[in-house]
Amino acid sequence: MSNSVHLVNLAADAYDANKVTPGLLGFIVFAALGVATWFLVKSMNRQFKRVDFVEEPEQPKQ
Repeated sequence: MSNSVHLVNLAADAYDANKVTPGLLGFIVFAALGVATWFLVKSMNRQFKRVDFVEEPEQPKQ
């Protein structure tokens, strides 16, 4: 138990909140989300162009 507490203390000493950055992996994930969003919007616009919708007025109830 004391060994794990010692390791946690070492990790806390090495951690500097002012130097934490997302790094390359964070950029890659963000870029992939952007590209995926672009493809989804492009696909959605293509599907909307295929829709041929003419709304007919409601028939009066008799």
